[in-house]
Amino acid sequence: MLNRTEGEPKAKAWLRRAAVWLLWIALWQAIAAMVRNPIIFVGPFEMLRALWDQLFDAVFWQTIGHSFGKISLGFLGAFATGLVLGSLAYRFPFLGELLEPFMSLIRSIPVASFVILALIWIGSGSLSVCISYLVVLPIVYVNTIAGLASTDLRLLEMARVFHMPALKKVRFIYVPALMPYLVSGCKTALGMSWKSGIAAEVIGIPDTSIGEQLYYSKLYLDTAGLFAWTFVIVVVSAVFEQLFLFLLKRFWRQPGQPAGGVEA
Repeated sequence: MLNRTEGEPKAKAWLRRAAVWLLWIALWQAIAAMVRNPIIFVGPFEMLRALWDQLFDAVFWQTIGHSFGKISLGFLGAFATGLVLGSLAYRFPFLGELLEPFMSLIRSIPVASFVILALIWIGSGSLSVCISYLVVLPIVYVNTIAGLASTDLRLLEMARVFHMPALKKVRFIYVPALMPYLVSGCKTALGMSWKSGIAAEVIGIPDTSIGEQLYYSKLYLDTAGLFAWTFVIVVVSAVFEQLFLFLLKRFWRQPGQPAGGVEA
C-alpha cells in the first residue's frame, strides 16, 4: 500500500496530465469558435452531441463490433504468423533469406495498392482483415528476429554446458530477450492495424463498418459525425492496445516478475 509521500507525485502527475488535456480541448473549442462553420470544423461539444445521439442506437454498437472483430482478427493472425516465421527465420537463416524479399515487398507497397488488389481478389467483406494482416506481419516478423538475435551468447553457452532442456532455454533465455522488441513492435503494429484497416473500409465501404460511417459523414458533410467516429476509433484502438499488451506481458511474465511485465 502506498503511503502519502509516494502517492503525492503520482497525483501531481495526473493533475498535470489532466491540465494538458484540458488546455488542448480549450484550444480546440477556441478554434471552432473562430471558424464558426460546422461544415469545416466543429468543437468538442458538437462532437460529443453527435456521439451522444448514436449511443443508444443498436446499429452504432454493431458497427463498432463489426470493425473491431475484423481488424482484431487481422492483427492477431499477423502477430501469430510473424512470431512463428520470425522464430523459424532466426533458427534457419536460409529461410530468412527466402522470406526477406517478400517481407521487403510488403513493407514497400503502399496500403492503397493493397486495398485495390484485395478488392479485386476477395471483395470488401474481408478487406480490413486482409489489410491489417499485411501491414502488421512484417513489423512483428522483423522485431521477432531482432529480439531473438539480441539473446546473450554467454547465457546460451551456459545453457549448452549445463544441458538445459530446450523448453527451459526458450522460457528463461530467449523470451526475456524477445519481449522488449515484441512489445515495442506491437505498440507500432497495433496503431498501424487500425489506421490501415479503417482506411481500407473507407475505400471498400463494407456494410456495417466504421469506414462506411466515415464515408457517409464525408458524403453528407456531417463534420460532427466524422469527428465523433474518429473519436470512437481512437478510444477503441487505445483500449485494444492496452488490453493486448497487458495480456502479452502477463502471459510471458517470468516467475517472481511484477505483474506489470516487461517494459519496452
